[in-house]
Amino acid sequence: MGEKVVATRADLSDRQMYRRKLQSCLDVLERMLRENRFDRPRAVMGLEIELNLADEQGQPLMRNEQVLGAIASSDFQTELGQFNIEVNIAPHRLTGHVLEELREEIDTGLRYADRKAAEAGARIVMIGILPTLEHDHTGLESMSHNQRYSLLSDQILAARGEDIALDIEGVERLQLESVTMVAEAAATSLQMHLQVTPERFSSVWNAAQALSAAQVALGANSPFLFGRELWRETRPVLFQQACDTRSAELKAQGVRPITWFGERWVDSALDLFAENLRYFPALLPICDDEDPVKVLASGGIPKLAEMRLHNGTIYRWNRPVYDIADGVPHLRVENRVLPAGPTVADTLANAAFYYGLVRVLAEQPRPVWTRLPFLQADENFHNAARHGIGAVLQWPRAGWGGRGGGVTAVPAVDLVLNDLLPLAYQGLDEWGVVPADRDRYLGIIEQRCLRRTNGAAWQSATFHQLRERFGMDRPAALAAMTRRYAEYMRGGEPVHTWPVG
Repeated sequence: MGEKVVATRADLSDRQMYRRKLQSCLDVLERMLRENRFDRPRAVMGLEIELNLADEQGQPLMRNEQVLGAIASSDFQTELGQFNIEVNIAPHRLTGHVLEELREEIDTGLRYADRKAAEAGARIVMIGILPTLEHDHTGLESMSHNQRYSLLSDQILAARGEDIALDIEGVERLQLESVTMVAEAAATSLQMHLQVTPERFSSVWNAAQALSAAQVALGANSPFLFGRELWRETRPVLFQQACDTRSAELKAQGVRPITWFGERWVDSALDLFAENLRYFPALLPICDDEDPVKVLASGGIPKLAEMRLHNGTIYRWNRPVYDIADGVPHLRVENRVLPAGPTVADTLANAAFYYGLVRVLAEQPRPVWTRLPFLQADENFHNAARHGIGAVLQWPRAGWGGRGGGVTAVPAVDLVLNDLLPLAYQGLDEWGVVPADRDRYLGIIEQRCLRRTNGAAWQSATFHQLRERFGMDRPAALAAMTRRYAEYMRGGEPVHTWPVG
């Protein structure tokens, strides 16, 4: 989202040219895949964490420019809302002491950023949705000063031809007839990257899709939006509705949303980039000067700029990434399902679970996606978002419940404890992660399951206790809960250890 573009008025000829350039990019990518032009196998991972800015009372603060000026580091960048910033963690080799090295690096960076933010009157809060955020905080005046954001907002509204509305039913119901795209900025995420070879891309992407529901159930941390208690992980439904380019008629016709889980398992990265071109009109039809065909023919590495820009406006929960590092092209799977927070330790636990599990699931002789219908994987994802750690998921298990196998309903915590967590241990061993770090961070995942608690469960329980025991009204309880969350977040102990209330 943060990539800068020049805002121009897109006319018919711009869109026609852009579509031709997209097709050219796709043709070149197909040739590069066929001719093995990509980087050699490398176990490289990277993280991005989106953050909220709040004042000492826990209220959102629109000061990202001042905060970024005080931090003065290229690792920190703007996000869509003026109450957001993002930190990008440099790529690391996925082996050895990588988890503990990342913990120290992220913790040091965030503590420094928080101290500098305080100079601008702000504090950093790592949470999926800031509970004190109100609808009034998400007008167009709250959008960061970046031409891409304003152009993208204009294009989404133009494509819809009508106002953006929210209608989310969870513990409570939220209905708003008119919101801006800035409402999407309420959702702050953890994004995990894994570099893969073209041959392994489909198996890693399919595995990531299959395990997304378990990730969300364990990591849910976004139960409140605009003062209402909704889904345990409200980000997915918020993204889909706040970034929806479809009118009611287009929805009825089955047109795909730009925020989606997908509709099938894939055989190649090319499948996903081809779907982007086939299903989604360009929101930012801005052409680069590069001719990718000529660049490749001359022995160069094409940027495929139009393909990458278009891909960045389609919000898949597991996104394909084409990139160039040190003059060599590579592919990544970007896992985007998790919210930010609650702590650095929880973040690394989420990463340990994902990277360990995705490796084993991608390499199984009989992969899970050959036994789990894609529609059920999609339903799992949304059930996990709605119910969090209490979700019940469909999963292929041999001999479960006295039967011979097949897809069976199983509580998410039981699935993780009995099936997935052992595989995550195996995967981290295969990556070469040291046992002490493996045990520390996967132990956090185990304790979340045993205690049936995560960030969303803690937020909800604390909010209700403040309301019921202390008689606080809704805004006061949300603010008090947010302040306590921020205090425990800075303390660094994982969320399953936090006292409620």
